[in-house]
Amino acid sequence: MSTSFDQITPEQAELIRSSPVFFVASVADDLSKGPDGQGPVNLSPKGGSRLHVIGPNRVAYLDYTGSGNETSRHARAGGPITLMAMSMGAGDAAIVRLFGHATVTAVQESPLAELLLSATANNIELPVRQVVDVAVEGTQTSCGYGVPIFELVSQRARAQRGRRYKQPP
Repeated sequence: MSTSFDQITPEQAELIRSSPVFFVASVADDLSKGPDGQGPVNLSPKGGSRLHVIGPNRVAYLDYTGSGNETSRHARAGGPITLMAMSMGAGDAAIVRLFGHATVTAVQESPLAELLLSATANNIELPVRQVVDVAVEGTQTSCGYGVPIFELVSQRARAQRGRRYKQPP
């Protein structure tokens, strides 16, 4: 059973800050397909820089190049965004979902850039594209029993991108 809140609780913030990976789902308000005809919903894993809790109703993260930039398109179209972080250690299984709307700003123009750039993982040089700033309208915590126990080995470097999966058959 899940529990809903109108803001990020201190316990949720602790889990968010400790999660080395989080997921972002977004969609345009009109459910329009992407420029290459891909489905209307975009779902992406994020790492390299953790999700930052700016306040009880605000989070932000660095967005790197290398994807189709659908989150930005959806934010410009006024669509909703959902972020999900989860505990991956052996104790306290939990999932936190954050629901809201995003504003996307070029990293050079964002007032959050310095804060976010100072906290990148192990100084891995990934090409930062923009800052995604999310106004959180509500949260939900659920059990997380379905999340396996994982141990972070390292964040990926740019040279470790999976190019072979992008080749047509």
